[in-house]
Amino acid sequence: RSKGRPEAAPLVCSGKFNNAMRLTALDEFAEKLGLRKEQGVAEARAMFPALDVLEEDPAADRRLLEGIADWCDRYTPMVALDGKDGLFLDITGCAHLFGGERALLQDILSRLFHMGLDARGAISSSPGLSWAVSRFGQGGVVDDEESERMLMPLPVAALRLEGQTVDALRKLGLKYVGDVIHAPRAPLTRRFGPALLLRLDQALGHEEEPISPRLPVANLSSE
Repeated sequence: RSKGRPEAAPLVCSGKFNNAMRLTALDEFAEKLGLRKEQGVAEARAMFPALDVLEEDPAADRRLLEGIADWCDRYTPMVALDGKDGLFLDITGCAHLFGGERALLQDILSRLFHMGLDARGAISSSPGLSWAVSRFGQGGVVDDEESERMLMPLPVAALRLEGQTVDALRKLGLKYVGDVIHAPRAPLTRRFGPALLLRLDQALGHEEEPISPRLPVANLSSE
């Protein structure tokens, strides 16, 4: 925007997939208009001629994400990259230093906002649940007894499943996590293999899922 791009136009990024230019990222304005990731650029422009399209720069995005990860070391040394646009922070034993979990999350999001970054975050007892709630829900702090209730209305994609698995579940009428939670487990395993229920149990906190920090954690000692 600082380079003279129009403030009123929806802003998206595009990249080449299977010899076609598709949307790779959208601002909130573009999302509210009904545009979506992986939609063709030509189709999006036909719907909204004023659309402001920038070509993606994966290398720059990676550098930015790594820079944010370095910055997050102020909260915990256990910071891991999550794909191309996310971070996992293991804040075990750290939250009290910032006034508790809610205060810590608010501090992170507020500081990122003032840096010009629109981020969403969640704190819970499992990486899978935090991932689901921050990417497909409203974010926030999720208490242990609220885990299942928060997951149930989310789409099955919130379980970090492969696209083919998500499509197959939808064809069977299993569109939301709640549909999977209440379905018999044996038929699901036979049809989709163990990965589906593993992801579900990880999100529910029934299966441990440690994160791997991007930098080695220093050995500290005191006398």
